[in-house]
Amino acid sequence: MDWKRLISSERFGKEGIARDERERRTEFQRDYDRLIFSAAFRRMQNKTQVFPLPGSVFVHNRLTHSLEVSSVGRSLGADVADRLIDKYGESTRSLFQNLSSIVSAACLAHDMGNPPFGHSGESAIRTYFTETRDADLRAFFSEQQWQDLAHFDGNANTLRLLTHQFAGQRRGGFVMTYSALAAVVKYPFSSTLAGKKSKFGFFAAEQPTYERIATTLGIPCLERGVDGAVRYARHPLVYLVEAADDICYEVMDIEDAFKLRILSFEETQDLLLAFFDEETAHKMQSAYPDDSDRGDRIVYYRACVIGALERVCVNVFIEHEEEILDGSFQGALIEHIPQREREAYKRCSALAVKRIYKAQVVTDIELSGYHIIYTLLGLMVNAVLYPDRAYSRLLLGQASAQYALEEGKEAERIFHVVDYLTGMTDVFALDLYRKINGHQLPTV
Repeated sequence: MDWKRLISSERFGKEGIARDERERRTEFQRDYDRLIFSAAFRRMQNKTQVFPLPGSVFVHNRLTHSLEVSSVGRSLGADVADRLIDKYGESTRSLFQNLSSIVSAACLAHDMGNPPFGHSGESAIRTYFTETRDADLRAFFSEQQWQDLAHFDGNANTLRLLTHQFAGQRRGGFVMTYSALAAVVKYPFSSTLAGKKSKFGFFAAEQPTYERIATTLGIPCLERGVDGAVRYARHPLVYLVEAADDICYEVMDIEDAFKLRILSFEETQDLLLAFFDEETAHKMQSAYPDDSDRGDRIVYYRACVIGALERVCVNVFIEHEEEILDGSFQGALIEHIPQREREAYKRCSALAVKRIYKAQVVTDIELSGYHIIYTLLGLMVNAVLYPDRAYSRLLLGQASAQYALEEGKEAERIFHVVDYLTGMTDVFALDLYRKINGHQLPTV
């Protein structure tokens, strides 16, 4: 792959249209602004990250997580750009100085396709289609379409949200640059190539879109199946988006667990200081008096850890740039960092699985969220398949016209139902569930 092709301001849906000379922002800065002012982005403030949405203690939701990932991504992009300019010469500055904006915009968008209630929402959608007792339902879909739903993943849904032309739109999606869109696609292959995992990059409907983007940017196709499925190399900036996400969710989950008293101060301090040599860790502890606020100390340690992980991920990217560009690099950047930092990161991951993701407050919201999404999906699918029934008319009347639940063939209408559900916030999904079950009457 060639950086000159990979960094492209070509805009999806406005190909070939000349740039407005009055515009002072770069095309990639405009991507960021389009996202942050969008309704879809704002809705993430009411979507679960890991812990339930806040009571007396504020923890991360999808929106705050995405903002933090974008901040780390901006630093990763800027530092990698500086190193690449040093490598390739000052004449490349105008090219590489865009990396920071591209990565920060892609980071901002990376979770926008996730349904309500975190991973339990994804699981509910997958399970509905893999365990459905309606044998006739599968007949509406091609094999790849069915696998899209059986492996449903928020990553693939993000590309759909960013590019799909919903009813009433003049152009598809957010009209973002090709480079930013490619940097969002973490798993650039079709669902039929996902195997037992649920990770893939685009639905069958958006595969031509991604293929056009990849062809324009010079991203090589690594595999093309007889069923039309494809596997591409990653756009190199995907590795920086992924690293920013890896750094933030692991470290910030530890901090949130401390705030919620799932982890003690001593446990949290030991986890975070393990990223540093003994001398550095001692200096960090000495920066605050013993009687200082423990929360402030954890925030300071967390900031130091994020900075340290950002620097080592930049080093890994530069050291493996050639492999990344030829599509042969394996794994995430975080898997190739030095041993001390890697072992400390693994300890955080192991503890998170054991103590955080299985905590009662987490499993309670997963249980409720799963049931809510599964129930709503079943009712809405039945409604679009039998739209003339009285109850179906009531249900369909709840959805915005942009989702066009009654348009197209059966498979298309069912995908529109998934669009509708994944666009909901946790609270909206809960309110709709309560109304449908008669547990809540509307107020005037």
